[in-house]
Amino acid sequence: MTVPAPRTAFVKRRRYRFDLRSTALFFVFLAVVVSVLGLAARVAAGAVERRPAWVFVLVLIGVAACLGLRRRWRVAGVARRAAAALDEAAREAAEQLEAPAVSRRRSAVEAVPVDYDALTPEEVDHDAPTSEEFDYAALTPEEFEEAIAALCERDGCSGVEVVGGAGDLGADVLAVTPDGRRIIVQCKRYDASHRVGSQDLQRFGGTCFTVHEADIAVLVTTSDFTAPALEYAEQCGILCVDGETLEAWADGTGPRPWDVAPEAGTAGAAGCETAGAGF
Repeated sequence: MTVPAPRTAFVKRRRYRFDLRSTALFFVFLAVVVSVLGLAARVAAGAVERRPAWVFVLVLIGVAACLGLRRRWRVAGVARRAAAALDEAAREAAEQLEAPAVSRRRSAVEAVPVDYDALTPEEVDHDAPTSEEFDYAALTPEEFEEAIAALCERDGCSGVEVVGGAGDLGADVLAVTPDGRRIIVQCKRYDASHRVGSQDLQRFGGTCFTVHEADIAVLVTTSDFTAPALEYAEQCGILCVDGETLEAWADGTGPRPWDVAPEAGTAGAAGCETAGAGF
């Protein structure tokens, strides 16, 4: 059986005709360009022979022009980058202004004055957070000071200030009780295993009455007090509020510190000096 040979595909190719007119024009243009370049080279050579200084000046001008263009391009690049940075900063500022402001957490307890004597059983909010639901020991020292200040505000104190920090001289919270007495509170946010010692009380007792002119001096802690610390505090007239007493104060089942504090002048600075001599 004879197999026919495969047919080669026919590809039509475009043929370019020779155009005498186009060819002549091309060579004429090439001749003009060569003539101009030759004339320019001849003029430049003549100028070099007659006035070499001009050539040097022209070269300097050319170099300066190149450097100026390069510097201009560099400045333009810097300007573009600066504009992009400003645009980015403007966008970030706009996003921050549009974002809802997040208020700083004041404290764990809402600072609302409460008149406990006027409350009826029906008015007591049993769903409100209690000390069992909130762990004061889990706060940072700064948050603990804010929480104690909020308790003072909640229970009717005025002029409440949180002044704890470097150079506070033992005062973390300043306030005026509802009956007009000046109360100074020092806050000790300690773990349960770290009890407040007599040295802490002595440092506080040395400034609370003489420097801060307290009518009521209170030291509040999340832990407990040592026996020497309680003895010193009793002689000085400093009220000690441990963790359990703080929980009772916070949930309203216990007294407020100024309700059980000694009257102003009962012990005070003189009592602290006498007690300090014995420790």
